[in-house]
Amino acid sequence: MSKSASIHKGIRISADDRIYYIIVYIILSLLLLMIIYPLVFIVSSSFSSPYAVSTGRVKLLPVQFSLEGYNAVFQHKGILIGYRNTVVYTVVGTLINLVMTIITAYALARKTLPGRSVITFLFTFTMIFGGGMIPNYILLKDLRMLNSLWAMVVPGAIAVYNLIIAKTFIENSIPHELLEASKIDGCSDFKYFSQIVLPLSKSILAVLVLFYAVGHWNSYFDAFLYLNNRDLFPLQIVLREVLVKNSIDAGLIEDPELATAKQGMADLLKYSLIIVSTVPVMCLYPFVQKYFITGVMIGSIKG
Repeated sequence: MSKSASIHKGIRISADDRIYYIIVYIILSLLLLMIIYPLVFIVSSSFSSPYAVSTGRVKLLPVQFSLEGYNAVFQHKGILIGYRNTVVYTVVGTLINLVMTIITAYALARKTLPGRSVITFLFTFTMIFGGGMIPNYILLKDLRMLNSLWAMVVPGAIAVYNLIIAKTFIENSIPHELLEASKIDGCSDFKYFSQIVLPLSKSILAVLVLFYAVGHWNSYFDAFLYLNNRDLFPLQIVLREVLVKNSIDAGLIEDPELATAKQGMADLLKYSLIIVSTVPVMCLYPFVQKYFITGVMIGSIKG
């Protein structure tokens, strides 16, 4: 065996390969630090005092540990209502999205569907051209959906990008022979879809759940357009109100210490609001992580 090569777990690794792996690990480690440091900084800042945040003393760990930012956030009477509304919009909206998307994807994946190419083109066409904000508003008004749950969950019931991913997944991952075999055994289309296609599509279903749930959780613009009732406002609108309420113009305050304190609280609230709004989504991700990469890659490589 050459001195420039070694065997690791039954695989011969040359000196050049070892240098390559070292360089790759260094680059990946640097990228990891670039990604993880801002997250750590935000969490640490949210648990620091307003003075420490405004003076830039927070670098890595919390300085002068404080829950003042979170107290200011949760003192707002609309926070719990906003959380409740956002959870409802996310659960109901994701369920509607999931049902509509997977049923449509399965239909378009069937090569025997009449007008399959035309229907696919019409769906794809909407990714480039849309009615616009005002026509959408008029449509929802005529349907009497303004100031209701349905204004938040029905528009955009199918995201065409997600539809294409799901359609491609079904075409490339579920053999057509399964349909033929099920037909021979007397299986109906609905039974084949519910008992064969859906169990084999767990990975893409998890991806769709994550995509749609995050979209609903972060949605705020639709609420600006379609909701006037404060009892229906989602969390993002409430958090924006908290931030705007605590924002100040330092030039209007003559006392420099008071101006610094106010600015520190405004900065602290930004970090606290980020944590409050992202924790639920971060808790959801670990449950779908094992399906996420597989579903996205299988559904996007071919087609």
